[in-house]
Amino acid sequence: MITAGDFKNGVTIEYDGRICQVVEFQHVKPGKGAAFVRTKLKDIVNGGVVETSFRPTEKFPTAHIDRKDMQYLYNDGDLYNFMDVETYDQVSLSVADVGDALKFVKENENVKVCSHNGKVFAVEPPLFVELEITDTEPGFKGNTATGATKPATVETGAQVNVPLFVEQGDKIKIDTRTGEYLSRV
Repeated sequence: MITAGDFKNGVTIEYDGRICQVVEFQHVKPGKGAAFVRTKLKDIVNGGVVETSFRPTEKFPTAHIDRKDMQYLYNDGDLYNFMDVETYDQVSLSVADVGDALKFVKENENVKVCSHNGKVFAVEPPLFVELEITDTEPGFKGNTATGATKPATVETGAQVNVPLFVEQGDKIKIDTRTGEYLSRV
């Protein structure tokens, strides 16, 4: 159990039958009346954010989130298959469980599979990936005052905006959180 007065960013609690993570919190002591804690809670299953206030003495059960390293094996249409890197057990997850988390992940790369009480709710790709560009238009010099970009398709099929000097066949580094081009490799 954790009290609202002990909230920190990143703490995961069970609130209203949902698993929520504290994104932001602020202890407020008004001149008149009792103190309270203003929070932003993110539902980790569906991603919704709720702003609410609590008395500092309110108690909540802490939620334990399991993050397991797994290797992404392959996609067979409706299911994504993963293998536990320690026990070699294989797990199949539906497209709804995975979402678009694997749009920058190639087969045989390691990811983190997040679950609560055995139910998988998210797949976290590595923060940075290196992918080869399979299709892009040739860039033209001139006509640009600042860093112009063009669309490019990487080997996983995802679209990324890249600078004009990047050509087909180049390997690039991508931030998977934002989907932005970082550098050529």
